[in-house]
Amino acid sequence: QVQLVESGGGLAQPGGSLRLSCAVASGGVPSINTMGWYRQATGKQREVVAVITSSGMANYADSVKGRFTIPRDNAKNTVHVQMNNLKPEDTDVYYCAFTTVGGRYWGQGTQVTVSS
Repeated sequence: QVQLVESGGGLAQPGGSLRLSCAVASGGVPSINTMGWYRQATGKQREVVAVITSSGMANYADSVKGRFTIPRDNAKNTVHVQMNNLKPEDTDVYYCAFTTVGGRYWGQGTQVTVSS
């Protein structure tokens, strides 16, 4: 059973920064195709924030372009999301996901709250 664990969530002020990390906590992970971050507010659908391929090609949601980046470490099977210039509307539960030939694996989620 592959388990992912996220860290780095918490409270930030508008205009502030947070860095989330995601790593494999247990289980053997076959070749990872894409790593990504998603977010979901209560009662809403989960939406993509940013994804990055194994070759390093990244795509971002329009709402975070220019503010977020998604660095990936293939050797360590970890992915981060650096979130700068945070806005109150970035408040959500953030999930990481790894997509492999065996399927998609999700983390448990970490809360990000942006408030003054």
